[in-house]
Amino acid sequence: MNRDAFSCLDVPLPENFFANSAVVVSETVLEQQHEIITAIEHVIALPAYQNHVLNYAPSTAHFVPKARGVFFGYDFHIDENGDLKLIEINTNAGGALLNALRFNVNETQFIEMFQDEWLLSRDSQPLSTIAIVDESPEQQYLYAEFVLFQQLFEQHSIHAIICAPEALRYHSQQLWHQNTSIDLVYNRLTDFALLEPNQQALATAYLADNVVITPHPRAHALYADKRNLTVLSNAAMLETLGVDEKTRHILINGIAPTILVEAQNAECLWAGRKQLFFKPAKGYGSKATYRGDKLTKRVFGEILANDYVAQTFVPPSTQQLQINDQLETFKVDLRAYVYDGEVRLTCARLYQGQTTNFRTMGGGFAPVFSDLE
Repeated sequence: MNRDAFSCLDVPLPENFFANSAVVVSETVLEQQHEIITAIEHVIALPAYQNHVLNYAPSTAHFVPKARGVFFGYDFHIDENGDLKLIEINTNAGGALLNALRFNVNETQFIEMFQDEWLLSRDSQPLSTIAIVDESPEQQYLYAEFVLFQQLFEQHSIHAIICAPEALRYHSQQLWHQNTSIDLVYNRLTDFALLEPNQQALATAYLADNVVITPHPRAHALYADKRNLTVLSNAAMLETLGVDEKTRHILINGIAPTILVEAQNAECLWAGRKQLFFKPAKGYGSKATYRGDKLTKRVFGEILANDYVAQTFVPPSTQQLQINDQLETFKVDLRAYVYDGEVRLTCARLYQGQTTNFRTMGGGFAPVFSDLE
């Protein structure tokens, strides 16, 4: 571990961000990870799939940018049989750069992602300025990572600022931060559609193709809306969309079965709730998610009134760690950071409680090694 990687950082690192252990998985698990991600990428590229999911996507997702979207996060559990199950996909997954620096992974590949996004969108024009954008960035849990990205960009002669969306202005066919025109926005916002009033300048510049945004609303609509999992884990739907048999087999076996929560299946969902996990369709970071076995009638009513999916609960694998002279059991999930369909970094998250969190002493992100290493 590179314990000196953050010596130049003048902001505090997130508390409990790194675990006190590594995680070893079988080579088969890593092969399954590659297979599942490749299969998903194959389906998402199909026009029939895109037409289907864009039916329930926001208007901004219908604009087709050339950028792919950086730092997709594919989150997995390892089931009781040792097989990998995809739980969800995120399109602005945080933590990659912090993990890369802590565990001595070459971060040069990350700057190359942004340069690739720029070249896809603007050919040979030089990339001069990047804005790292989030709500109240200095109050964000991963603000330290924003600062590290800023330093990384500056080291490669790209001027970088960190700002909130309301600090941006759109005029003269350019996006501006004060007197600086912005070429590319590294989007860390969780309003994935860019529809909030304080994001109007950002959205206007994006839809006019006068700024490159990565990741962007279309990426979230195609990959990360939880309703998409009801398509990707449904054999009949996949067949209807023209997905080949081999790919269907990989997805059905590699994704936790997921269905829409609807009034007509409410009785069935309530009866089977103990085997289900309920997630908001446009959720992120485990917010407003519920284990079915802990669900009350009142909360279930709120779920029915909103856009939710119900996913078959796949208990995470566990690992024991010595914490303060006591053996503690931690749950484990795997996160693959993906760009252009390729895994750039795989980490584990060790935690206790209902969902992944960074509140457990000794828990947090951990490096992943295969049993052949």
